[in-house]
Amino acid sequence: MNGGPSGFNNAPVTRAFVIACALFTVFFGIQGRFNKLGLSYQDIFQNFRLWRLIVSGFAFSSAPELMFGLYLLYYFRVFERQIGSNKYSVFILFSITVSFLFEVLTLALLKDPAMKLTSGPYGLIFASFVPFYFDIPVSTRFRVFGVHFSDKSFIYLAGLQVLLISSLNRSLLPGMCGILAGSLYRPNFFRIRKAKFPEFITSFFSRLSLPSMGNPPAAPSRNVRGSIPSHAGRQAESNYSLPVPSTIEPPEDSIAMLVSMGFDRNSARQALVQARNDINAATNILLEAQPH
Repeated sequence: MNGGPSGFNNAPVTRAFVIACALFTVFFGIQGRFNKLGLSYQDIFQNFRLWRLIVSGFAFSSAPELMFGLYLLYYFRVFERQIGSNKYSVFILFSITVSFLFEVLTLALLKDPAMKLTSGPYGLIFASFVPFYFDIPVSTRFRVFGVHFSDKSFIYLAGLQVLLISSLNRSLLPGMCGILAGSLYRPNFFRIRKAKFPEFITSFFSRLSLPSMGNPPAAPSRNVRGSIPSHAGRQAESNYSLPVPSTIEPPEDSIAMLVSMGFDRNSARQALVQARNDINAATNILLEAQPH
């Protein structure tokens, strides 16, 4: 389970965020200022160093945290592919903002001068574990020394490792605040899951990041008969007025990408046929076909 095909195909916002985190962390590492990162009561409420709120959303406190953190951010690009770059941008902003609000509120209530929270996009990382738990299916199960594991276990272990690297007394609260933010996003409070940024914002990320390799050209093959529910078919017809060639076989990596999101393989294949091998359009077709 690798979150779909390798690379940042159809995940420009994740790519830009990963690059930003790496650059911020490297910058502070070169400056030898890792120890100045993180949030504390004095920084926010006494010295008013509010810039640390922004920095703490990107820069990790150490190189090992950066390594595991970027791995998780890279894996969770599957959610950008699933809901689209625009809505995923809203998810990023919501997760980081809400988790920071909970962190600041906790610091204000405890007023502990010795308490210092770790730095990094913990809000986004651990908010992503909520849809990961509910929406990503288990594809393989196995046992090690009598203990049951699944392919999802490695992602959970990576998240636990991120918490342990920085010591639990610094990282546990940001992690819990991130999970709480993800739990608030999932039930669609204030219809946040319907919110979108102006299209030029997500287009900016696409232009900002390095170009990705596109899907390979489709090869002609046998006739494919649609099996997507009628509502999804109507959605496809409204998005694509031109006739859909029935002899185009979707690329295997595109099918694998949709399957990695939890969709049935046959439904994913039929959606790609209706969407003329457009991943984003096929994802929308499959999501519209799901019961609400």
